[in-house]
Amino acid sequence: MSYNITTFFVVPRLPRPLKDLETIAYNLWWSWNIDAISLFRRLDAHLWQEAGHNPVKMLTLMEQARLESLANDEAFLAHMRRVADALRTHTTQRCWYQRAVDGSELRQVAYFCAEFGITEALPIYSGGLGVLAGDHLQAASELGFPMIGVGLMYREGYFHQTLSSDGWQQEQYPVNDLFNLPVKQVLGSDGAPVTVVVDCPHPVSVHAWLAQVGRIPLYLLTTDVEPNTAHDRTITGRLYGGDSEMRLRQEIILGVGGMRFLAAMGAEPTVCHLNEGHPVFSVLERIRQIRERAGVSFEVAREVARAGTLFTTHTPVPAGHDEFGLELIDRYFASMYPSLGVDRPTFLGLGQKTPGAASDRFSLSVLAIRLSAGANGVSRLHGEVARKMWHSLWPDAVVEEVPVRHVTNGIHSRSWISRDIAYLLDSYVGPRWHSNPEDLQVWKLVDSIPDEELWQVHERRRERLVNFVRGRVARQVEQRKGSARELHAVRDILDPKVLTIGFARRFATYKRAALIVRDLDRLERLLTDPHRPMQIIFAGKAHPQDGEGKKLIQMIFSLCRNEKIQRRVAFVQDYSIEVARHMVQGVDVWLNTPRRPMEASGTSGMKVAANGGLNCSILDGWWAEAYNGDNGWAIGNGDYSTDPNLQDELEARSLYSVLEDEVIPLFYQRHRNGVPHDWIRRMKASLKSIGPVFNTTRMVYDYAQQFYLPFHGRNRMLAADDFKLARELVAFQLRIDHCWDGVGIVGVQVDSGREVPVGDEIQVTADVELGDLVPDEVRVELLHGPVTAEGNLVDPDYVLMAPAGQPTAGEPIRYRGRAPCSRTGQNAVAVRVIPHHNLMVPAQTLRRIVWHRH
Repeated sequence: MSYNITTFFVVPRLPRPLKDLETIAYNLWWSWNIDAISLFRRLDAHLWQEAGHNPVKMLTLMEQARLESLANDEAFLAHMRRVADALRTHTTQRCWYQRAVDGSELRQVAYFCAEFGITEALPIYSGGLGVLAGDHLQAASELGFPMIGVGLMYREGYFHQTLSSDGWQQEQYPVNDLFNLPVKQVLGSDGAPVTVVVDCPHPVSVHAWLAQVGRIPLYLLTTDVEPNTAHDRTITGRLYGGDSEMRLRQEIILGVGGMRFLAAMGAEPTVCHLNEGHPVFSVLERIRQIRERAGVSFEVAREVARAGTLFTTHTPVPAGHDEFGLELIDRYFASMYPSLGVDRPTFLGLGQKTPGAASDRFSLSVLAIRLSAGANGVSRLHGEVARKMWHSLWPDAVVEEVPVRHVTNGIHSRSWISRDIAYLLDSYVGPRWHSNPEDLQVWKLVDSIPDEELWQVHERRRERLVNFVRGRVARQVEQRKGSARELHAVRDILDPKVLTIGFARRFATYKRAALIVRDLDRLERLLTDPHRPMQIIFAGKAHPQDGEGKKLIQMIFSLCRNEKIQRRVAFVQDYSIEVARHMVQGVDVWLNTPRRPMEASGTSGMKVAANGGLNCSILDGWWAEAYNGDNGWAIGNGDYSTDPNLQDELEARSLYSVLEDEVIPLFYQRHRNGVPHDWIRRMKASLKSIGPVFNTTRMVYDYAQQFYLPFHGRNRMLAADDFKLARELVAFQLRIDHCWDGVGIVGVQVDSGREVPVGDEIQVTADVELGDLVPDEVRVELLHGPVTAEGNLVDPDYVLMAPAGQPTAGEPIRYRGRAPCSRTGQNAVAVRVIPHHNLMVPAQTLRRIVWHRH
């Protein structure tokens, strides 16, 4: 039987004195404010847990009598007013941006990401990318930075993980009840949902939900609306779900739909930050909007849009970048070609490594690089890896100058630090640890914390972690209907006094969760030592289609059932922000074993350090920058082999040695008062060195100074006066394209012998033909520095060569330059010509290079 229904939502009847509760509940600021969390827990501690730490859902579950009682509770009302006042202060006070950048015309930066991890109460994230995006918005809010977030509202989010009786991962997709989440539907002045339409490839209606993150609005787009077909409504169903075509459809909604929705809301961001390649279609939509408003060519609109676009890449593995077949791209974008003012080959070439190659797929990362004024990796080492990865886009450039920079990731400390550690820092360091977390001098005050107090707090956190894991694992056994014997055994796993190691991340093979299991006998000895044992807590999910990752989880699961060591190993199912928070706040050591250099950054170890835990990690990602010899431990020496099996064997041995010879002895080296002072000295060294550097305040500073503010200025400059400078830049590039074949270096003379004393200079002369170009339109550069055995310059220095005298018509122009010999060893010089225009960015100048070749 079928029948029509009319839906409506019944809201709690909050007594008038409690109205501030609703305001607080719908601003995710509460998720990083300890006093606000305490307020909701005070309402009903059991219900707070049952509601998944979601205050909106909790309010709908509360009995009216309890609410009426709280409305007459003066102590509770005082607590609520204190939190409400703090929220108002947070959203209205002048912060760093208003003080330091006062007078800037920058009004909005649009931050696009496929996932946002802010709180477990809003389950639209899968892991590190989303959590970083959430931390980015939280820091921007605290800095007063003018930002808007754009993402997708997944009806089923990312999967919930359970394990079968044999340890095989199973995925469940419970439906998110949007009306019980801390989000509000975005409505127009007429009370109807704000709607935009996106061709995907036929018209699809898109609405949005607003998640307020402090002072930052985060718009989450959804296609689960009428009048869309059932199939179209699933576009925003699952995060990273479905096949390749579904992924493309999600990325079109995120990018094209996101820009259209911002326009519908009257937002006009001058800078768009693409956090990974998923949102890159936003730049195409931005180009289309500029053309529609101004009637300019594709090339002019592209320069203006590109000037205000930043692309951040997080993936050091080529296979991890989304690529699509040309036929699929045709099907979804052919209708957009005319509105962009391009033909099919031009459009497809934007996303191809080799434009025009029929076998070359359409890469979103290539498209993002080509449509951005700048690109960056997320750690120093990842920047180096990314430059090598994308060198093929600028094949004639020196690899070190490939225009991919780096901004190392950070964490929003207040979201991850336990209330106990926060109290210690407030008491001995003062409030500047969170108001000015990038201040090195502030963190030096960590030394004033008494060792005994720091250790007492840390032991309490470890005990809470053990209790949390025991409860979670017991529920896991009950859910899979384990035996009474098994249930009894897991209630006694782990020991709150034993050295506790944590390993939690996505179970991808390159992260090598099984490295510590490589020598099982050696591991068993470490776990079961009668005097100095250790224990390990694992957590993490494998992608639903990653069979090898699932096998790793199954291996760890079987380890947990090994009778010899089952009290010392635990696997916590369904890794989430809540599980991560307990682990990073309670472990003694955080283990990280990626295969170098495949970890772009990683941030979980930063969260551990913020809580006084120590890192034991491969020198990859952020740890390659952070490790200083005193603030944790390094596994291996940073080398990597072309033989993965050999690399695994060597680094497993290194890991066991570090644990046996350094970590375990130091942890159990106690003084008369039972406090491991040498261990605590290392804890404090970690807090002092990592706290002020690896945080999102410093990270957002870096993005603002290196990219947001300069890109805003460039975007406005190119668009001013009816796009005067953008037109000039396009005309110059067309001239370069037309005339470049006439540029050549016909001869180079180096005035030096076979040996040159360090500190001397050598003079280099080059004869250059410019064809129809003039000297002001090029740069003739002298590159000098160390050289490899293969004859390639390594990290060269640059000298601008100058014309020697007046050029003679029809003759090569002679250029001269002097190279200082400041580095000993085998050196070399080379001469090249590149285009020059004050408005060009490196990605454009390096596209055309003429070298002197024999």
